[in-house]
Amino acid sequence: MVIMHIDANSAYLAWTAVDLLEKGARVDVRTIPAVVAGDPKSRHGIILAKSGPCKKAGIVTGESLFEARRKCPDLVVLPPNYDLYLSCSNAMFQLLSEYSPIIQRYSIDECFLDYTHSAARFGDPLATAKEIGQRMKRELGFTVNIGIGPNPLLAKMASELEKPDRIHTLWPEEIKEKMWTLPIRELFMVGRATETKLRRININTIGDLAKADPEHMKALLKSHGQLIWEYANGIDDSPVTPNEEIQQKGLGNGTTTAHDVKEKAEAKQILLALTERVAMRLRKLGRKTSLVSVSLKTDKFLRYSHQVKLSRPIDGTTEIFGHVCRLFDQCWRGEPLRYLGVSLSEFEREGPCQISIFDEPRNAKVDELDQTIDAIRKKYGDRSILRATFANSKVEPLQGGVNDGDYIMMGGYGRENSGGAD
Repeated sequence: MVIMHIDANSAYLAWTAVDLLEKGARVDVRTIPAVVAGDPKSRHGIILAKSGPCKKAGIVTGESLFEARRKCPDLVVLPPNYDLYLSCSNAMFQLLSEYSPIIQRYSIDECFLDYTHSAARFGDPLATAKEIGQRMKRELGFTVNIGIGPNPLLAKMASELEKPDRIHTLWPEEIKEKMWTLPIRELFMVGRATETKLRRININTIGDLAKADPEHMKALLKSHGQLIWEYANGIDDSPVTPNEEIQQKGLGNGTTTAHDVKEKAEAKQILLALTERVAMRLRKLGRKTSLVSVSLKTDKFLRYSHQVKLSRPIDGTTEIFGHVCRLFDQCWRGEPLRYLGVSLSEFEREGPCQISIFDEPRNAKVDELDQTIDAIRKKYGDRSILRATFANSKVEPLQGGVNDGDYIMMGGYGRENSGGAD
């Protein structure tokens, strides 16, 4: 196999820069100390993407805007624009689709492309990668890193070797030289906790892990130990799977509130707004859920959650919200809340299902109402029809969304949509 991993460089900032230049801006924000960050007044003041000068100043993705300004007082802060990002991501995907029909969008700014059967038409993969990179700059205005390898893992590791605007290969014979010398934290699927455990037993590089006893790794980290040992040796048999063929395992929607929520009524209004959006997405998928979960985070950053397994799958907003309210009542202890979330999983396709004598009878009119509301919102926009409860409320209807916490849980190589943008 020949797999390419294409990753947009500092995507959110690059896409913002392109948009500003097209609108007549005189300065390319990629060349000055600039970041894309949320609004600190809404408690979203986290660095999402940064320019080259910011990287030299030591600013890192994920740190607070407050810390970033201490490192770089003349910092230019740009707000996120997720509609723009989605448009740029789609443009990148469309360009790549000219080179292969087998593309997996791993996150908003990165894709895997199976080039195996495309070589007969387009030729040498390295030459094609150079052409893709040049077209990205010329036609779309931003740069990408491209990694080439025999499987998704090595292609992704290759694209991370040196940035920005670089093309790297990582074939089996190059693993020892290019990958084994890297710190263990650079290996895909090795997080901070795993790194700490590995360093305790003197595994400091990817090569150290590759040479370790796999049974020892499995005893230390269970199945994850076996997985990362295989990754350290370049072993990965995952195919590139177009996203429409990947089984979606769950949907979720969550929001960090602009102020601490102390009243149950306000908390439930927020949960209703979150439920409306996630239930609408569920019906759009043609699925029903059998597992409803609620997660909360307090003002002290303590997180806890409750879930319920249903006797039959459901997809109605009102019915799902009923379970959400009961779960909230069970798990909320009265503390001020800064985050609320709703998630649905264990999906089944729409169709006949076995009911229990304990189930509440289904209301066909309620089902029809949900479908009608979905159709109106699809045609005229999400805000075209709203519940009366939001008329005089401070709570934002259909809260969450692309720019505040929608997420999906996927099967396949990209188990989660990471949404990374740097």
